[in-house]
Amino acid sequence: MAKARSCGLPAMARALGVLFAVFYAGIGFSAPRPEWINLGERPGDKMLAEYFRVQVEKLAERCLAEVPTAETWPQWVARYRQQLMEMLGLYPMPPRTPLEPVVTGTTDWEDVVIEKLHFQSLPKLYVTANLYRPKEVAGKLPAILYVCGHGAVRKGDISFGNKCAYQHYGLALARRGYVCLVIDTVQLGEIEGIHHGTYRYGMWWWNNRGYTPAGIEAWNSIRAIDYLQSRPEVDPERIGISGRSGGGAYSWWTAAVDERIKAAVPVAGITDLADHVLDGCVEGHCDCMYIANTYRWDYPLVAALVAPRALLIGNTDNDDIFPEDGVRRLYEKVRKVYAALGVEDKCQLAVFPGRHEDVPQLQEVTLRWFDKHLKGTEQPVEVPLPKPLQPEQLKVFETLPAEQLNKTIHEHFIPKAAPALPSSAAEWEKWAAAWKNALVEKCFAGWPAEAPPLDFAQAYELQGEGVQLAAWDYTSEQAIRLRLYVLAPVADTLPQTVRVRVLGEDCWRELVASLRCAFAEKITQDALVDEKVQLPEPDQAGWERLTGKLRQDNVWLVAVAPRGVGPSAWNANDRKRVQIERRFMLIGQTSDGMRVWDVRRALQALRQMPALREAKVVLEGKGSAGILGLYAAIFEPDIASVELLQPPTEHRQGPYFLNVEKIFDVPQAVALVAWQTPVRLQTAHPDAWTYPREVLKLLQKTKHLTIEPGEQPSEK
Repeated sequence: MAKARSCGLPAMARALGVLFAVFYAGIGFSAPRPEWINLGERPGDKMLAEYFRVQVEKLAERCLAEVPTAETWPQWVARYRQQLMEMLGLYPMPPRTPLEPVVTGTTDWEDVVIEKLHFQSLPKLYVTANLYRPKEVAGKLPAILYVCGHGAVRKGDISFGNKCAYQHYGLALARRGYVCLVIDTVQLGEIEGIHHGTYRYGMWWWNNRGYTPAGIEAWNSIRAIDYLQSRPEVDPERIGISGRSGGGAYSWWTAAVDERIKAAVPVAGITDLADHVLDGCVEGHCDCMYIANTYRWDYPLVAALVAPRALLIGNTDNDDIFPEDGVRRLYEKVRKVYAALGVEDKCQLAVFPGRHEDVPQLQEVTLRWFDKHLKGTEQPVEVPLPKPLQPEQLKVFETLPAEQLNKTIHEHFIPKAAPALPSSAAEWEKWAAAWKNALVEKCFAGWPAEAPPLDFAQAYELQGEGVQLAAWDYTSEQAIRLRLYVLAPVADTLPQTVRVRVLGEDCWRELVASLRCAFAEKITQDALVDEKVQLPEPDQAGWERLTGKLRQDNVWLVAVAPRGVGPSAWNANDRKRVQIERRFMLIGQTSDGMRVWDVRRALQALRQMPALREAKVVLEGKGSAGILGLYAAIFEPDIASVELLQPPTEHRQGPYFLNVEKIFDVPQAVALVAWQTPVRLQTAHPDAWTYPREVLKLLQKTKHLTIEPGEQPSEK
């Protein structure tokens, strides 16, 4: 073993004193770095960057704005712990089914025994692990749950689990008189599941379900503590947790929700929203690092839930995915909570030179922290910690279990709601009110509590070929300025009907192709958001169809381009767009959810136009864009009807709203609108709409739903 440093008791105390004096100084907000919020060069990118800045500042400002006191702590911690468990998918808590632990073999190394084992945190959800214990055990020992970061260990097609990469902590802790359980993660375990649903595989429906692999990792850790407490050599009252990188994050989730943990050392596993959203750290992280942020938290609130238990936050000073400035901001807020509870000495920060790496100094302070708070003693530490074992010595399974659910647990962990049909009109009205409230609280909590003035102003007005085109700008919310288009026949009569068409990107391009026939120069300026955009060729047939509709029965057309569509389109790079969507997730939104708000604000703006005040408003849209209009109709009054062309039959096809599948799916949303506002569907799947048919039959309003044959839905 390489002997890097050995500290006795006095030397250790001096080292920690110097460490704390150096690294606790100067904590506070640092100036934003020049590269913050670099999303791209389009106007929509710059608008979005400002929007994220505004949102993050608001969430940071309200996070722990009121520090709980010793008197208010019990109610405070109960409230926020329940919220966190919900955002992890753990409220209500899944059933604690039998663990069915199996030890498949043992390995000896010097004075340590390593057990190779697995247990089932849920039936058929396997957790592979190594348990390290001293060969000689006298009495009950403290135990550490070590949760692994992203340290894949593979040979060919065989995954040995990331537990192999973190063996040094198990060995070191066992030699110091602990039982240490090192568990594999879902993504990089012996049975390889998925952490990268949105990051890599386009599984945006995870948002609909409120699913995050962080919840699975927290649940597996909770069950791992159950297993540790079942071991005869473990003192169930002296359990700690640690991990670094991804394991650092899982340490936070678990310590925050499980009070059986008495000491925690999360390393390089958390920073604040400013670092993730504005500085772009999100682009270096997979989905397991994040909660489904229903209640719109900043991360100091997660850390505060560990109080008043012993918490050491470890980091390096040049970590590009957990930057020091955000870690320090977070620590300063959490420190105030510990101070208010009278236990400020139990919350410490240790920062050492290095990049995103497991530096020996972090290994040392981790072991010392557990000695102090779980054993009440201090022992010499030799670092760096060795990794002498081969992966084959730590592998649990010879053959992977065929019945495992690890690879598909994201499909099952949070069940999709399956609403029954109401038994009476009174019951339906009760459900409708509850669903509407749930949408506001669980899906659209990111909507502004107080909307700013619309500042509805005309940008330009043109005439061509008997048609008048007017572009109007409005403020949807702070930092979001959008444009809608009003097309009308050149005539003195007011419209009887205004058709408000919600645009997706494909429909925007179709509109541009039509308008280029008469308004080429101006619409080209709006559509050409950067030099790389290829505009569609003028479409004369589309222009004829468009103007033909305008001349029918005094109909005007209003085209609404919500954020990210048309003039406000953001970065066209696929990878960058993924990270933009993930930024919305981090602040408790989805881009689609905020587009519903944009449609609502467009409708509110139109009511300010004298020419449209008496006209019937028909909301229409194709594909997912139509569903945005459908949801806007739930909340906006005075909609005459809603028309959906090729709508998706379930939210899994889009649009994506946070938690919506915990409440209902698209057919129930249609019913929620159609019982008060007529809805017309053109669909290739008439059988998918049984639910709204049955509800309207019960309510004796069958004429409120019209279903016509349509084409197969196109892509979103």
